[in-house]
Amino acid sequence: MTNKVSVLVAGSWGTALASVLADNGKQVLLWSRNEEQVKEINEKHSNSRFLPNFELSPLIVATNSLQEAVEDADAIILVVPSSGMRDVASQIRPYVKKDALLIHATKGFEMSTLKRMTEVLADELPEMDPKRLVVLSGPSHAEEVVQKRPTTVVVAAEDLEAAEAAQDLMINAYFRVYTNPDVAGVEVAGALKNIIALGAGLTDGLGFGDNAKAALMTRGLAEIARLGTTMGANPLTFAGLAGIGDLIATCTSQHSRNWRAGNKLAKGMPLEDVLKEMGMVVEGVKTTKAAYELSSRYDVTMPITNELYLVLFAGKSPQLAAQDLMGRVRTHEIEEVPVELITKVLK
Repeated sequence: MTNKVSVLVAGSWGTALASVLADNGKQVLLWSRNEEQVKEINEKHSNSRFLPNFELSPLIVATNSLQEAVEDADAIILVVPSSGMRDVASQIRPYVKKDALLIHATKGFEMSTLKRMTEVLADELPEMDPKRLVVLSGPSHAEEVVQKRPTTVVVAAEDLEAAEAAQDLMINAYFRVYTNPDVAGVEVAGALKNIIALGAGLTDGLGFGDNAKAALMTRGLAEIARLGTTMGANPLTFAGLAGIGDLIATCTSQHSRNWRAGNKLAKGMPLEDVLKEMGMVVEGVKTTKAAYELSSRYDVTMPITNELYLVLFAGKSPQLAAQDLMGRVRTHEIEEVPVELITKVLK
């Protein structure tokens, strides 16, 4: 039984998960640094900046005190941008119960170390069992979740009991939750699909059509699987909700902030202006840089990631990037798919 559940922070996805918990009858404490946002949530039961025209449950109470948010909490859901995960984890360390259920729903890598989020949390919360750290991922636009539209996600932890506890906490009639033991695979898939979503926004913005986007998504999944399996992930994870499921959702929907960012870039808007106009974290931008460095570290070929890196950080035109991708040296499709994946599928 969980008596106190906390969600950090009150962005669109954090607020949507808080709504799921409230619909499950939980009293939710939602943390935000912004005092005006806290006041609005508590007095008007709304979060107009991130989820306009949606009324929040009175079971959701906001606070700007991290201590109040996490102290004595039985379950804590971290929806902190990847760039801030270490700092927030460090700040909550004195207040987190050793046996608390800790779930993160952040899709990205730490830029300075290229670590996954559970690795960052393990660094900063050494008193907690790292095998019980849970990641939540999958195709799940916040705008649809708050409207109670059918959504399916996955929670992963090395400790099955922890994953099942997260499953029990979150699952309901419109929010179905599966478990998976492959933490690395779920985290890598969730982070890297944002790169391909940026690319999908670019191809749509350039008017390339459905054929190009289908090819981008398919070859993008091959890149994700190549790097992920090299980093120790189970190849089958990339054929699941955290992999192809999330890839479809983020590459084909205008709800996706990564798709929207790519679309603006295709229309000639400078990256700095795109990020300023978006007003929200676009994880795919930093993740492109992280994946570019990881591909070098692990000696993994990632041509789409490489070209997007050049577009984002080296001033290459999207049109030339597409031309260079199409003009690559010819190769065989199956030879680029991880051997482990082929073996498991054929069994």
